[in-house]
Amino acid sequence: MRFAAIDVGSNAVRLLLCRVDTDGIEPVYEKDSFVRMPIRLGEDAFVHKNISREKISRLVSTMIAFRHLMDAYEPKRFMACATSAMREADNSEDVVSIIKEKSGIDLNVISGRKEAKIIYSNRIEKILGTGGATYLHIDVGGGSTELILFNDKRVFAYRSFNIGTIRILEDMVTKDDWKEMKKWVKNITIEHVPDYAIGSGGNINKLFRMSGKKDGTLIKAKKIKLLHIYLKGFSMEQRITDIGLRPDRADVIVPASKIYYSVMKWANVNEMYVPQLGLAEGMIHVLYSEYKKNIL
Repeated sequence: MRFAAIDVGSNAVRLLLCRVDTDGIEPVYEKDSFVRMPIRLGEDAFVHKNISREKISRLVSTMIAFRHLMDAYEPKRFMACATSAMREADNSEDVVSIIKEKSGIDLNVISGRKEAKIIYSNRIEKILGTGGATYLHIDVGGGSTELILFNDKRVFAYRSFNIGTIRILEDMVTKDDWKEMKKWVKNITIEHVPDYAIGSGGNINKLFRMSGKKDGTLIKAKKIKLLHIYLKGFSMEQRITDIGLRPDRADVIVPASKIYYSVMKWANVNEMYVPQLGLAEGMIHVLYSEYKKNIL
């Protein structure tokens, strides 16, 4: 059976089309297609507290296109969620209404807490197969960072911080913001020390590929820090021309790498899994779970 998820993020808008194979003991999730549009709503929302007409137009066009793709794909169910940028935009309700009118898509502007819960729905620890371990999941976006401390039995703590790549580039993250996140991480990891970190988000996926590591292996915090230093040594233009990064990745990857290794350092965790699962994949898990409940 097929499901679809739309993630309207602060940096990009994404559509995930996914099949769930239920023939075995456990469901198997297979990505059929993934489409990403770098609209950067956060550039408007964080600085001006408003989404501009130009970006609304691009977003609506993207959502109409996603609607057509979903109609062709024919998913059993779909879900569309918006995160940090839309949470902060004063005109987010108007944007949601326009999207509904033009595309028929109900866009849900979710809280940071809800975002963390959906990400946790991936139940990544089952995929990793390291039963009994404790993990610190770090999900870095354009507007926020979601942190979840858990093992295979329970969630110990989770929180969303307004520290994201676009906010940092716009110089909107203060020393106090960093101190608050550092204090929280240190406090929650005193009693439940994480064995591993889990990284999600487009930037950590790219950092992992740049490291040359094979899928399923671990990347060390030291390697992420070295990549941060390496990338910071290039100008924005050089990251595009010399390293081959996309323009919409070449700037945000530097602050993203700082967030990942900083959180790992504060938590005293040295190794990270990068399973390439985030909010969109979590939505697919939520959709399948709800569908299964309704048919039983």
